[in-house]
Amino acid sequence: MNLPIYLYGHPVLRKISEPLEAGTEGLTGLIADMYETMYRSEGVGLAAPQIGRNIRLVVIDASPMGDSFPECEGRKMTLINPEIEILDGDPVSRAEGCLSLPGLSENVNRTEYIRLTWLDEEFKLHTEEISGFLARIVQHECDHLEGMMYIDHISPIRKQLIRAKLSAIVSGRTRCDYPAKYAPRKK
Repeated sequence: MNLPIYLYGHPVLRKISEPLEAGTEGLTGLIADMYETMYRSEGVGLAAPQIGRNIRLVVIDASPMGDSFPECEGRKMTLINPEIEILDGDPVSRAEGCLSLPGLSENVNRTEYIRLTWLDEEFKLHTEEISGFLARIVQHECDHLEGMMYIDHISPIRKQLIRAKLSAIVSGRTRCDYPAKYAPRKK
């Protein structure tokens, strides 16, 4: 099922997500729906808060980025209760976009070396050192689980410069090519 993407301004995107437990009812179907939603929205990652669920679940398929970033080739991952440890390395600035912020892209500083620990869809534990653009995708998606978005990492001046675009998203004046759920109207 192609689910609507919750857009900037919706309160669900600013809540800290709850851990998942083995045996969570409907999890297999939810994961399948998240992949379908991500693919139809032409994303490479999707976190559960972006579909209105405050649970610690992320799906990633970085394969489309494989031509430019070899570390992304063939990397399809379901992350349950992921934890990131930042490893050594200077932050690198690269452009990021987000399905919850349609029409926007900003340069964000992120480290290129992380250690990721997560459970897969069978609740098997994994730990892996990840680098490059794949590390950026993982950090971006895991930020959503903490109620953060990539614009929280940009300078106040840049945020001021995109304020009108952010207001357009919040007010529902921004359209996207996928089903979307806008912020509730203030009364």
